[in-house]
Amino acid sequence: MTVPDHIKHLPTSADEMKALGWDQADIILFSGDAYVDHPAFGIAVIARILEAEGYKVAIVPQPNWRDDLRDFKKLGKPRLFFGLSSGNMDSMVNHYTARKRLRSDDAYSAAGRAGFRPDYATKVYSQILKKLYPDIPLIIGGIEASLRRFTHYDYWADRLFPSILEESGADILVYGMGEKSIVDIAQKLNEGLDIEQVNTIPQTLIRTNELPNGCITLPSFNDCIDKKKDFAQHFVLLETNSNARISKPIAEPIGNGFILANPPHGNEENIDSYFNLPYTRLPHPRYRKKAPIPAYEMIRHSVNIHRGCFGACSFCTISMHQGRFIKSRSEKSIFKEIEQIKKMPDFQGTISDLGGPSANMYKMDVKDSELCKKCKRASCLYPKLCTNVNASHKDLENIYKKASKTEGIRNVFVTSGLRYDLFLDEEGFINDGRSYFETLVKSHISGRLKVAPEHGIDDVLKIMRKPPYQLFRKLKKEYEKLNKSLGKKQEIIPYIITGHPGEKIEDCIETATLLKQDGLFPEQIQDFTPTPMTLSSAMYYLGFNPYNAENVIISRDMDEKKLHNSIILWHKKESREYISKKLRNKYLQEKIRDLSRR
Repeated sequence: MTVPDHIKHLPTSADEMKALGWDQADIILFSGDAYVDHPAFGIAVIARILEAEGYKVAIVPQPNWRDDLRDFKKLGKPRLFFGLSSGNMDSMVNHYTARKRLRSDDAYSAAGRAGFRPDYATKVYSQILKKLYPDIPLIIGGIEASLRRFTHYDYWADRLFPSILEESGADILVYGMGEKSIVDIAQKLNEGLDIEQVNTIPQTLIRTNELPNGCITLPSFNDCIDKKKDFAQHFVLLETNSNARISKPIAEPIGNGFILANPPHGNEENIDSYFNLPYTRLPHPRYRKKAPIPAYEMIRHSVNIHRGCFGACSFCTISMHQGRFIKSRSEKSIFKEIEQIKKMPDFQGTISDLGGPSANMYKMDVKDSELCKKCKRASCLYPKLCTNVNASHKDLENIYKKASKTEGIRNVFVTSGLRYDLFLDEEGFINDGRSYFETLVKSHISGRLKVAPEHGIDDVLKIMRKPPYQLFRKLKKEYEKLNKSLGKKQEIIPYIITGHPGEKIEDCIETATLLKQDGLFPEQIQDFTPTPMTLSSAMYYLGFNPYNAENVIISRDMDEKKLHNSIILWHKKESREYISKKLRNKYLQEKIRDLSRR
């Protein structure tokens, strides 16, 4: 007998639960995203993992929070707990541009339509559920909860916010990649423990009145509000200790007690099992008559081969969410997923991305973990690649080659962000970098190599924890030389950020000049957006670097931010018109005109 589509997916309605013969779900998960049963969508992963443990799991995607709240009531009470996430993005990043304008689209909704989740979705969903079902345990997780786990700067409100655990009223917050933690929580509750007794699970935040031995105590929210230097200390303590090889509990005072972060799971966690679950790899049939979900269309034929990043760029959240130490899938698991993709009816032979948070960190563990236990560096890549990192690309290169030779596969592309400072330094290629780069350029880019120098000015790049622009120039030179030898005419596309702390308007003009000298005319530039729990956001709020107390130039005015952006895009007519309208300094105006003359 053929199993109906709605039963292959996890249930999202009372009728679907009834079709499965359920009177009650064990766990009900709420998400700000549309429900796509694919390993790139967090709520689907958590749901499938809990299902594999034997629990009855239902999902409520994008519940309506503005009506009579029927979406929050339609599946009744779960036997064990509610879980929720704002989705694959922080809801405020999802909703607003860097200039705080409301976005007209949402990549995680059907047809890309905006408006299906609230601002601060985790807090809003939590408060509704706690009001409706005060006695049912509530667990929050996902990137929004994870990166707002302690006192943090919120760009959209332009002030510090307390821990989202406190604001939401949830019982437990799972931070980071929470697969193992959520299973542990379910097991404890299934054994009959009260939610107050589930207080030692790794990688969770709880409220407590007692601190364990060796706990690191952060300044309180009120202290951070009163004194910026306390928030600076708060950030440094949090970043330094969140990714230590030997992690300690971290606590923040609140009221008469504390919010306590139990240390994360060790690096031995096997992530294969999370990817080897019976995903349909499709949106739920409820979206069948609706236009496609853009985020799904982008990744439907992609394979994520590892998680984590040890780059710790100042503006990036990956290290603080996924962790600094790389967790890689086995070759067997990767190729099992490729075989699943081959069976998809719309697959035409192209793996759109074989990558990860940083495309080329696969299997890059440390050589001596004892050295890491003493290390205080935030980044293993800045200012130089740490000699204790096993920066070999051999395993990754072998994956590329084997995937390319797999029957039914015509192309294997790598479109994730590439860290060229892993295989190139000022002297040239390092380790086995030349072989990797040649393999990549010859067979695994679809006509364009996308890399992120981020800026042209070294003083700004230092604040970003990125390598000098000269290294990008060296990469470009090697890329062009290699393309010429291969008889190819492939482009290189640089990603640039404007408006980052430390950037002056003169820096934008110089960056535009450097790009022009290199024959590069970007079509799109990213405005810096301060997101919770990044060094760049802390600097944006503080006006100085929390590590050394040095003052940092900050661009806060929205017109100024747009002007910085327009200068890099000076070759566009609309940008030149905006520059002419807003740039008052005659000397700088002349420098802009020089760009057109050279």
